[in-house]
Amino acid sequence: MSDAATGLTLDPATTAVVLIEYQNDFTSEGGALHGAVAEVMGSTDMLAKTKALASAARSAGATIMHAPITFVAGYHEISSHPYGILKGVVDGNAFVKDTWGAAIVDDLAPQPGDIVIEGKRGLDTFASTNLDFILRSKGITTIVLGGFLTNCCVESTMRTGYENGYRVVTVTDCTAATSTAEHESAIRFDYPMFSLPVSADDVINALAGAA
Repeated sequence: MSDAATGLTLDPATTAVVLIEYQNDFTSEGGALHGAVAEVMGSTDMLAKTKALASAARSAGATIMHAPITFVAGYHEISSHPYGILKGVVDGNAFVKDTWGAAIVDDLAPQPGDIVIEGKRGLDTFASTNLDFILRSKGITTIVLGGFLTNCCVESTMRTGYENGYRVVTVTDCTAATSTAEHESAIRFDYPMFSLPVSADDVINALAGAA
């Protein structure tokens, strides 16, 4: 049940892998925000590693959850005067519901048995969704996080998960930010405060050990 190299222990029955915003606007050439994250994605081979992680987690019996962010055209769910990161989303016309950009990338498309978390409109996945309700209903005590952005939605979700009493594992090579400096700073300084930062291989090995 553990990866000897890291001491990471995972019980698939009480573990959920939460994949945050693996949507075309981030992941794919032509996506509204892809250019901003492409460098960091490429440096870690993020998509391939996440695909391998999700496959291993399914095989081991862990729960896979997808947490896309979507807005209706016109962004009526948020302030008419957005600022900060959400202004960038609006200005880029990103994550509009029922568009290619808002769709989950094909390589990580939800599979039978996966759960799609609905209602994400901001940074923290817990804030505007029923994520906490579903996790507790299923008896999940460990959440394994990957996605976008390293220092934004992933970090916000990580912090709330920590505060809510979950054991939080962050997969450092399954995250990406808009610059290498921001990505590495978050992982070095913030992630160890609120999670167990590990690699995709660490998680895969721990799940294999649980078989």
